[in-house]
Amino acid sequence: MALETCGSCLSCLLIPLALWSIVVNILLYFPNGRAGHQLPGYVWHFEGICFSGVMILLLAVILITLERSVFYRCCESESCNKTYRSFISIVLALLGAAFSGYSCIVFTWGLIQGPFCNSSGGWDYIFKDTAGGYLTDYSAWSRCTEPANVVAWNISFVSVLIALSGLQLIICFLKVAAELKRTLCGTYSVFVQARIL
Repeated sequence: MALETCGSCLSCLLIPLALWSIVVNILLYFPNGRAGHQLPGYVWHFEGICFSGVMILLLAVILITLERSVFYRCCESESCNKTYRSFISIVLALLGAAFSGYSCIVFTWGLIQGPFCNSSGGWDYIFKDTAGGYLTDYSAWSRCTEPANVVAWNISFVSVLIALSGLQLIICFLKVAAELKRTLCGTYSVFVQARIL
């Protein structure tokens, strides 16, 4: 019952998560708060701005619109109309899960690979062979000389992006479960009854 009543509020939760994803991803373009540095390759995939941001924002707005009671009737019966809306919501929530899942994977890969920074050997991903071991080896962070504090900056913001896209993924799966329960277990009838003339 709680999942069914909470199904409509789940779409609203995606909006602030999408906006935060956009803001945090933009901050990754300015390591240590300064512009003009070379950036890691995964930042240019735009998953925080595009996939976890704009695409999730658009999906949330469409899902909220579908949940409104004023909606174009696509068939004669109210039950059929609600079933179609529920089906569209399921498809959109699965699409949202794909977008946020992709973002979560790329951000995790970026966190494991580490920041693109200048060291004694030049600009490179100097932590790429550590398999994420640099995350707890604070003494190794000093190997990145430029931009200053880039390792802490990168870890902080990429971790926030992983958390945001992970929450989006969970919300999208909960939305799918709520719509499936609503459609298959009684609130809406899936089967359209034929009238005998």
